[in-house]
Amino acid sequence: MSWWSGFKKFKLTDHGGKYLVLIFWPWDFSPVSTTEIVQYSTKASEFRKLNCQLIGVSCDSHFSHREWSQRQRSKGGLGDLDFPLVADLDHSIAKKYGCYIEGDDDEEAGVALRATYIIDDKGVVRHISIGDLTVGRSPAETLRLVSAFKHHDKFGELCPA
Repeated sequence: MSWWSGFKKFKLTDHGGKYLVLIFWPWDFSPVSTTEIVQYSTKASEFRKLNCQLIGVSCDSHFSHREWSQRQRSKGGLGDLDFPLVADLDHSIAKKYGCYIEGDDDEEAGVALRATYIIDDKGVVRHISIGDLTVGRSPAETLRLVSAFKHHDKFGELCPA
């Protein structure tokens, strides 16, 4: 299944009643970003089984996202991707979520850090993880966290590691 069906406006409210996982990354086409986005895509159906929508966000353009997603994985692309990518061209989303690198003289300025936000079905942020640009994330750990939050929601029990 491919997420690509043309450019659309994106609103979080379109996904009401679901858990959301927002994943931010600094640059399209970078090796770390490519590997982690591909890994999240391989787990997308498992997130959907938990009534959870993955959403990818970076400060790159929608044209860059399209090119990256249409490029074969063997050539540094994402190939068939199983969740939507959002272009945050004015950086407003990354700034609102606190993962934007500000500044003029920093060569890394103007991009998002590697950040993950888990938002529950009531719109409450339940988890935030922000890392620097050098190390990718574990989709399996994100999936475990969503499952644990949903377990707590249902049974009111604590969820040890």
